[in-house]
Amino acid sequence: MKPDNPTQTALYTLEQAIKAYRRLCQQNIDRVAANLTVDQALTLVVLNKHPELSQQQLAELVFKDKASLTRMLELLVQKNLVARALHASDRRKFSLTLTPQGQQLLEQLTATIALNQQTALQGLTETELTQFHATLQKIIINCATPSLCV
Repeated sequence: MKPDNPTQTALYTLEQAIKAYRRLCQQNIDRVAANLTVDQALTLVVLNKHPELSQQQLAELVFKDKASLTRMLELLVQKNLVARALHASDRRKFSLTLTPQGQQLLEQLTATIALNQQTALQGLTETELTQFHATLQKIIINCATPSLCV
């Protein structure tokens, strides 16, 4: 069956699911850290796991352009959650690390992050999750090599 309007497409539903998940995440993060956004929390998680990343690599992993990430990092530095220092071997780069306060906040958020994922995926079987992941990967590949309109 072909949908009658754009709001009945699978990609619209996917966008709707992403927005619902982000709302859930933000509500639960607010209970732990009132002035932290979902994107800032994701940045802390990625920085903690991969402190060696360049700012460009970090931007790609958290789905932000470099300018947006720069602004977000500045806010995290002002909140004393991230420390920024000149890179040891390349003075054009910065080294980013979580501060002790940032580490502590991330530890407090660990249960919240797990709860968010558990809530969103509740009732899905391993088979469904595997198929869902495979389907999303196909969409990502399709979008990475789009057809040109002529």
